[in-house]
Amino acid sequence: MEPKFVVTLDGYLRIGHVCMHKDLLLPDDVCIGGGFWEVDEAGHQLLLSGKSYDYGKPKWTFIDSKLYVPKMYQGLSIVYEGDVWIEYYNVSEQLNIHYYE
Repeated sequence: MEPKFVVTLDGYLRIGHVCMHKDLLLPDDVCIGGGFWEVDEAGHQLLLSGKSYDYGKPKWTFIDSKLYVPKMYQGLSIVYEGDVWIEYYNVSEQLNIHYYE
């Protein structure tokens, strides 16, 4: 089990410890990328990085301004760093974050 995340076309960030990225998806989800995550407690950040083997890097521009994030990550700024090319995206600044349970 590894700390993985996916992003859906409906704007949901799904996070968990799973074997495969697809294990985070619900039946009607359309995945627009994924990767790995960790919490930087000292920096108060949710750090997203890398890419999913099956779905590729998150396509942040496909999200229509709102990103739904699990409530347990409320209070953390969210950033994404790609892999080889170090593509940086400040999710918290670029998207309107809404929290769900």
